[in-house]
Amino acid sequence: MCKHKSLIVIIIINCTCLITKPSFANIGFVKIKNVSFYEDKTKFLTIKDAVNLNYKTTSLTPNFGLSTSVYWFKITIENNSDDSNLLFQILNSTISSLELYKPENGKLTSTKLGEYIPFSSRLFKSSTPIFKVYIPRNNARTFFLKAYSNSVIQLPMSIGSEYDILYSISFDQYLFGIYIGIIFVMFFYNLFIYLTVQDNNYLFYVLYISVIGLTQACLKGYAGKYLWPENTWIIIHAQIIIIGLSGIVSLLFSSSFLNAKYNSPLFYNLCKVLIIADIIGIIFALLNFYILAQQLFQIVNGIESILIIVFGLIVYKKGYKPALFLNISWSFFLVGVIIYILKDVGILAYSTFTSNSILIGSAIEVTLLSFALADKINTYKKEKEELQAQALVTAQEKVESAKNQNNILEHKVEERTFELVETNKNLSKTLTDLKEAQTQLVEAEKMASLGQLTAGIAHEINNPINFVSANIEPLKRDVDLLVDAIQTMENVGLSEIPVSKKQQQIDEYKEEIDFDYLKLEIGQLLNGIHEGASRTAEIVKGLKIFARLDEDDLKKADINEGLASTLLVANNIIGKNIRVIRNFGQIPVIECFPGKLNQVFLNIISNAIYAIDEKFGKEPGGVLEITTACDEKYLLITIADNGTGMSEATKNKIFEPFFTTKNVGVGTGLGMSIVYNTIKKHHGEIYINSAEGEGTTFILKLHLIFDEYLLEDYQSEQHG
Repeated sequence: MCKHKSLIVIIIINCTCLITKPSFANIGFVKIKNVSFYEDKTKFLTIKDAVNLNYKTTSLTPNFGLSTSVYWFKITIENNSDDSNLLFQILNSTISSLELYKPENGKLTSTKLGEYIPFSSRLFKSSTPIFKVYIPRNNARTFFLKAYSNSVIQLPMSIGSEYDILYSISFDQYLFGIYIGIIFVMFFYNLFIYLTVQDNNYLFYVLYISVIGLTQACLKGYAGKYLWPENTWIIIHAQIIIIGLSGIVSLLFSSSFLNAKYNSPLFYNLCKVLIIADIIGIIFALLNFYILAQQLFQIVNGIESILIIVFGLIVYKKGYKPALFLNISWSFFLVGVIIYILKDVGILAYSTFTSNSILIGSAIEVTLLSFALADKINTYKKEKEELQAQALVTAQEKVESAKNQNNILEHKVEERTFELVETNKNLSKTLTDLKEAQTQLVEAEKMASLGQLTAGIAHEINNPINFVSANIEPLKRDVDLLVDAIQTMENVGLSEIPVSKKQQQIDEYKEEIDFDYLKLEIGQLLNGIHEGASRTAEIVKGLKIFARLDEDDLKKADINEGLASTLLVANNIIGKNIRVIRNFGQIPVIECFPGKLNQVFLNIISNAIYAIDEKFGKEPGGVLEITTACDEKYLLITIADNGTGMSEATKNKIFEPFFTTKNVGVGTGLGMSIVYNTIKKHHGEIYINSAEGEGTTFILKLHLIFDEYLLEDYQSEQHG
C-alpha cells in the first residue's frame, strides 16, 4: 500500500511539472513569425513548384488529422539572439517523412528525417525530428517543409538554441523514464503476485501493462530509438499495430477482471466482436492500409472505452465491488485519451501537458488497477472463509446423519431379511410356474425341440436357486449376531460409565464376535443371494420372451432380444466347447409374430449345434455366429456354423416336411419345414449357403415395415 501511495505522489509531482513547464515553440529571442501551408493531394509537387504556391496561414501547431495528402509548409523564423546556429524541432515522433529545404548560398538544400530514416543516419539521435538551421543574428529566413505521414499529421514546431532544444528533450526523457519506471514496477510486482496466487486476472494484467507500456514507447518514439533503431519497417508499422494490440489486451483484461462470461454475457460477446475488429485493423496495417487501420482503431477504441465504463457500472450494481476500482482507474486513462484527442483536433492547445496526457492517465490507471486486483484478493479470501464455514456446517450435518443411520440400521436389517424370505418364496413360485409353462409346449415340432432342453432349463434355474437357499441360513445367523451387537452397543452407550470405558467395552465386544468379519460375511452372503436372484430373473425373462403366449398376434418386437432369449433356452445343448459369436447390430423393432420367429431361431440353432457336434464331437473348435443388420427396407439375420455342412441334394430337400439327415429317433423332419412356412408367413425370404465339411449359413430377410399389402395378405390368411 505504501508503494502505491509513493507512486501516486510521484505522478502528482510530475503532473505539476508538466503543467508549469513552458512550451519551447518560441524560445528566448528566436521566434517563428509565420507558418502557412498548402495541401498537395497529387503528391507530385517539387520544391520548384512549392516556392510559388498559394499558401494559407496556420498556427504553430498545425494539425490535419489522418490524411493521405502531402503538406507543404512555408515557415518564416526570426533570430534576434546571439546564436546563429539553431535547432528546428518537430515535436511528433510518428511523422513518416519530413524534408526541410533551407536557403544556403542562394540555393535551397534539403534534409530528410522521419520514420523512413534509420536513427544511424540522423544527425541527432532524438525520438523526434530535429533539423539544424543557420539564421544570422538579427535576421529572418524562410524555410519550406514537406510532410507526409501514415498517422495523424500534427506538426508542433519548436525553434531555439541547441541548449534549449536538448534541455526540452532531456525533460521529456525524464518524464518518460518515470513513466516506464512505474510500468516496470507494476509489471514485476503483479508478475510476482501471479506466480504466488496463480490468478489469471494478474496474468492478463501483466500482459496489459506490457502492451500499454510498449504503446506509449511507440507513440513517443522511444521504442524505435532503443528497440529497433535501424528497422524502418518495424518503426512504421509498430506504432499502428500496437494500438490494435492495446485494444485487444484491454478487452481481455476487463472481461477477465469483471468475470464477464458469468456477470455479463452480453459484454463478454461484445468483447469478442471488438477483438475481431482490432485484429482486422492489424491486418490492414500489415497490408499497408495505414489510414484505414487507424480510422478503424479510433472507432473501435472509442466503443471499447464506453463499453468498459458502462458494463463496469452494471456489474458493480450487481454487487461485484471490484468493478468500481476498474471504472475509476479506467476513467483516469480515458480522460487522458480525451485530452490527447482534443489536442489532436485543435480544440486544446499543444503543450507538454496535453502531449503527455495519455502518459499521465496511463500511469495513474496501472497504479489504481493494482488496488482493484488487491481488493479482488480480499473478496476471494472472504469467499474462502464463507466456504470453510459452510463446509464445517456440512460436516456437522453428516455426523448427525451418521447417528441417525445407526438408529435405523436394526430396522433395515429386519426389513432386508423379510424381503429375502419373500424373494425366496417368489423364486420358488416362479420355478413352479416355469415347470407348468413347459407342459404347455406341446405344439408339433416345438414340443419335439423343447423336450431335449427341459432338463437343461431346470438345471440352469436350480443352480442359482440352490445358491440362494444355501446362503439363507448363514445370513440369518449373521443377522441375529448383528442384532445382538447393536443391542449390546446400545446398552453400553446408555450406561453411566466413562466414555473411555464405553469405547473399551465396545471394542472388546467387537473383537469377541469378530465384527469386521461379520460385516464382510453379510455383504458376501447378500451379494451371493442377489447374484442368484438376478441370474434366475434373467433366465425367467429369457424364457418369457422365448415362449410368448401371444405368439399368434402381430406385434412389434426386438429381434435381437428374441435371439438372445433363444440362445438362453439353448444354452444347455450348446455346451462349453462351442464358441458363440453375437454380432447384434443397431436395428429397429419390427412388426412380426415374435413367438413363431423364436421357434425359427431355435430350430436353425439346434440344427447348427447338431452339425457342429457331428464334426467336432466333445472337442473344442465349434463356432456358432449370429449377425443382425438392416438396410433401408429389410432386416437381415445371419446364423452360421462351421459344422458338417450340406450337399446340394440335401439343400434342395431341406424344407420338405419329414425330411431329415439325423438318425432315427433323433429328429422328426418338421423343424425346417416350420422355419420355411414361418418366414413365408412374414413375406420374407430365406437363403442357404453351405458346403460339405465347411459349414452352413442361413440368411433370413424380413421386411422392416409390415405395410398395407402384407397386412392384407395376413388378414386374408387368417380368414381363409
